[in-house]
Amino acid sequence: MPRLALYAIAVCALALAAAVVSFARGSWLGVIWILLLGVSSNIAWYYVRKEKNDRAAEQAGRVE
Repeated sequence: MPRLALYAIAVCALALAAAVVSFARGSWLGVIWILLLGVSSNIAWYYVRKEKNDRAAEQAGRVE
């Protein structure tokens, strides 16, 4: 897994924890953490799929 995807997953986990703590304390600031969670999960998926597609393209290049 690419390093940037791992960083994005770590941000996802931290944003989720921060959102839970914010909502548990009664703060609506958790909404911001949920939005950050969505962005970071999309970044993680992007880099995971990019690596998968790069590997597939590399394999296709070797076959020809």
